[in-house]
Amino acid sequence: MTARSLHEIVSAVGPKKHRTGQPIRRSSYRIGMREGDFWSAFDRRERNARMRAAERYDREGKQPGKRNGPLGHIAIEVLREMMRIIDFRTGRLDPSIDYLAERLRRTRSAVHAALKRLRSHGFLDWIRRFAPREDAEPFGPQVRQISNAYRLTLPRSAAELVRRLLGRAPPPDDDVTRRREEEERVATMLATLSAEELARFRAGDGVLGRELARLGRAIDRNAIPPRGLNPALRG
Repeated sequence: MTARSLHEIVSAVGPKKHRTGQPIRRSSYRIGMREGDFWSAFDRRERNARMRAAERYDREGKQPGKRNGPLGHIAIEVLREMMRIIDFRTGRLDPSIDYLAERLRRTRSAVHAALKRLRSHGFLDWIRRFAPREDAEPFGPQVRQISNAYRLTLPRSAAELVRRLLGRAPPPDDDVTRRREEEERVATMLATLSAEELARFRAGDGVLGRELARLGRAIDRNAIPPRGLNPALRG
């Protein structure tokens, strides 16, 4: 076996570097390699809530005197179109920039800039992809850059608003505090009860409660008093 044939065998089973004859953008993946892990089902009930969250994010982030917020109205249009065309079952979302520009009647550069803003503010993510050329010549380019695979995401503030709009929000802080204080108060009270009192509290005054109270009373009579406590003072 020659060194050349050994190199060819190792190359066949190891990671391959694609020498394509055509520039492919950095961090691009062959179509079909990453989409299964990147995409996931999208709940269509979130569509309106996500749009409202994005619009609010843009409005609240707008600086005085500025025409647009951090996203801008074109980015809002792009996001709305993304919501319209996403495959809810699989999460597939891979429109080309040319497609979005044509649908929105915007220039390609404007759509590209809007996509970058959506990504930088946490509303969108993507992976670059390439695909083999079906009409490739033996010594010509073997692959071509294709549309990105996109995924809809949310920054933390927008995610909290979406949860509230969908009725999935956590309870307000004051309610959480009130519940915690009540639980601590009950725990403190229970710690002072005798076995009989605790049984009645837990089981009530029914047959089971009375039987457990009887057993608790027997436990209380046989309980060892705390060190230093005069047995005569036990209740």
